[in-house]
Amino acid sequence: MAEGDVQLGHVDIDDTVQLLLKYDEVQNPSDQRPGSIFMVPSIYRDLSPHSYTPRVVSIGPLHRQDNHLIGFEAHKSTYMHNLFHNVLRPLNSTPEQILKECVMRAYSDSELVKMMVTDACFILAFLYNPRINYSSLGPIELLYPKILHDMILIENQIPFFVLQDIFECTFLKLRPTMSLIADLIFPIQKWFNIYEGDLVMDNSSISSTHDHILGFLHKSYQNPDRDLSMCNKMVNAHSVVELDRSGVRFRKKLDAKWPMAMELEFSWYLCFPLSGSRPTLKMPVLRLYDETESIIRNLIIYEQAAEVQTCVTSYMKVMDMLIDIPEDVAMLTKSQVLVNRLGSDEKAANLINDMLKEVSVEDFYYEDEWEKIDKYYTAYWPNLIAELRRKYFSNPWSIIALIVGIILFVLTAVQTVYGVKAA
Repeated sequence: MAEGDVQLGHVDIDDTVQLLLKYDEVQNPSDQRPGSIFMVPSIYRDLSPHSYTPRVVSIGPLHRQDNHLIGFEAHKSTYMHNLFHNVLRPLNSTPEQILKECVMRAYSDSELVKMMVTDACFILAFLYNPRINYSSLGPIELLYPKILHDMILIENQIPFFVLQDIFECTFLKLRPTMSLIADLIFPIQKWFNIYEGDLVMDNSSISSTHDHILGFLHKSYQNPDRDLSMCNKMVNAHSVVELDRSGVRFRKKLDAKWPMAMELEFSWYLCFPLSGSRPTLKMPVLRLYDETESIIRNLIIYEQAAEVQTCVTSYMKVMDMLIDIPEDVAMLTKSQVLVNRLGSDEKAANLINDMLKEVSVEDFYYEDEWEKIDKYYTAYWPNLIAELRRKYFSNPWSIIALIVGIILFVLTAVQTVYGVKAA
């Protein structure tokens, strides 16, 4: 069989390459989809439609026909054209030869092949050089964060191995020392980090298989010391205000090994309840900004759909227990374990409280820490301290009344002593 007649299943390689080179519009996608690409159930989508819907670019089959995204299809083809005719020009291969190798690594359905190759080429070319002004929609600098955001949505993915295959056919030949993850994917991870500090992954996590870009981002938050075992233990909820009244402080904790690690630290001085010493719950610093809701919601849906750690769901369970009212947000912000850029404490509280609606939490990753918190909170001295604070230190007038009462008591006692001595 001659090279020009090479076929994969019922796909004619040469015909598909020519279609890609002509930038034909992608038609209805095939129903054949990788098992790692999930649709968001309507019960969750209805809670926050904007969190799951791409705004600029469709990746993969699920949003291919969305009217507001169709205009960007030609822009993706332009990126692919530039990749093969300009970026990869130093290679001793024609665009047709490179495309043929890409197509041969893809699926056996012609429409799916065109879609996967086009999308993979666009992602790689965009991440390699996002500032090129190809867009007919306006300066690409304005669209850059929106396009990156679209790349982490759960319904807007292509399998990671497709990216890897196309990368090997293109950039790896241009730069043999180049790494798909280190040079192209890590910037996405850094951009969408919801915590302060860098996200660090060990070599085993990096070299393991990934479902897609969102799946890779999720691995950045997984606990390397925990398996997928379930823990259905019920825990009692205590808000920040309640814990603060009982003597618990909140401090930030930056853990390079697991970014969502929490630790309740006790002091030896706790045996002296009037010493002023308080237990400290050390937490990661969560950053609430415009994209945080979408990032967390997509990670949670991915955890519910795939067989992966439910660490993000578990973390949001803690935040939901801690935050009931805006005052809880204000206290966490003052303690520097929460950065709120949403405009108001009420808006942040509502966001946290709505995040796990309709989501079942079957595996709680912080049972040890929360058992200690609950045990401390229900003990005698913390309750006594909380009662004294509520009764005497809840507002300035109560404090003034207490001070005046103490002064009057002291003066009365002194007067009584002098009266006894005079008698």
